[in-house]
Amino acid sequence: MIMKNITTVSGFLLMGLSDNHDLQILHALLFLLTYLFGSAGNFIIITITTLDPQLQSPMYYFLKHLSILDFSSLSVTVPQYVDSSLARSGYISYGQCMLQVFFFTALAWSETAILTVMSYDRYVAICLPLHYEVIMSPRKCTWSVAAVWLSGSISGTLYTTSILSIRFCGERIIHQFFCDVPQLLKLSCSNDYFVIMGVVNFLSAMAFFCFIGIVISYVHIFSTVLRMPSAESRSKVFSTCLPHLFVVSLFLSTGAFAYLNPTSDSPTALEFLFSIFYTVLLPTLNPVIYSLRSKILKSVARKLLFSTKFTGWNHLTHCL
Repeated sequence: MIMKNITTVSGFLLMGLSDNHDLQILHALLFLLTYLFGSAGNFIIITITTLDPQLQSPMYYFLKHLSILDFSSLSVTVPQYVDSSLARSGYISYGQCMLQVFFFTALAWSETAILTVMSYDRYVAICLPLHYEVIMSPRKCTWSVAAVWLSGSISGTLYTTSILSIRFCGERIIHQFFCDVPQLLKLSCSNDYFVIMGVVNFLSAMAFFCFIGIVISYVHIFSTVLRMPSAESRSKVFSTCLPHLFVVSLFLSTGAFAYLNPTSDSPTALEFLFSIFYTVLLPTLNPVIYSLRSKILKSVARKLLFSTKFTGWNHLTHCL
């Protein structure tokens, strides 16, 4: 392990999940397998929603961008942790840490925004079906996604610039496997973190408004579904809404616990579990969660994986 006094000069020491080297190697291999599995799953979703003509509706357009966000989020934290664990260093430079803060917070906010947009899309499709094509036109979908990515960039910029204004005291030891904002705040000198706390409070309030919007959307959705006379129609609606509701609940609950729970010098196993869940497991499992309840996704994915000819390739030029 790199000497701690080096971290006080030029970077930070990521303690990871364990001090035991054998366990670090085991964790690194598990993270690597998870990363490969999650990357493959998200890549399949991105590919089939881009190339297959059956999956060109707004719902799958937003799902594609969710998969892009999930793949990017995994790539921000996992490879660096695997590399430092296998190298037995745990060291991350100041610049790398700030880049990780920017991309991680930007992608986390973008995911909150895209989940909110997906909830609104389901609300319009189920509660206002006659106006769906007008409200969720291709142009409006494109603008919605652009707003998602732009808001994420703004969030990442706010977090990073406020972190850059902080002076760090003592040994720069982070009790996490990545540069987590709450852990960085714990290292700041007194009275230096008011700007970042203002950013955290502002974005937490915005995330809460997104959560309220999602709740309102689903209250209207379930109210409409329960009035449907056909059991088949209700089943079809639940097959598209329940996976999304499950993902939203897990993402927001685990993220809120990780960011609102007071940090400690020795994080508990539960705190590590929550941070792993929203940073690694959820982006990995999202493709599985959405595919399990969607017959179309399963059918097209099966075609991609097991057929020698993927019909979507014939539409590549048209899609691009």
